[in-house]
Amino acid sequence: MAEPVIYSHEYWMQEAMKQAQVAFEEGEIPVGAVVVVKNRIIAKAYNQTERLTDVTAHAEILAITAAANTLGSKYLPECRLYVTLEPCAMCAGAAYWAQLGELHYGAADPKRGFTRLGSSLLHPKTKVTAGLLQENSQILLQAFFRNLRN
Repeated sequence: MAEPVIYSHEYWMQEAMKQAQVAFEEGEIPVGAVVVVKNRIIAKAYNQTERLTDVTAHAEILAITAAANTLGSKYLPECRLYVTLEPCAMCAGAAYWAQLGELHYGAADPKRGFTRLGSSLLHPKTKVTAGLLQENSQILLQAFFRNLRN
């Protein structure tokens, strides 16, 4: 049976976009993430590297940690991570070690994204979808960096 429209990949990515908007409003690079299992969000996060003065406080890392805490497991094979920007190598590595079931991301990151180094950074069983609501994510990122320059 197909997922109801409300639970489409676009729906979950919109939830990640809400997290990216919070990051934007707090002066963080606007990247948001949600972790979904059985059509339920079990973790939400956004970049907090400035707030926490922690270079590892990327949305994906914070979301993966929260999901693991919620489930009481370091492995997340039943989980789907929706993130507004292509994960960096560090975040892809965390997804690998968590054995993440699915990764869905919005905008590509040609400078820092994990695909520059190859998909072997992810667990071999992780399914990947790229470009989900890509334009929405790019617009928010461009606005952030334009504001930063001005």
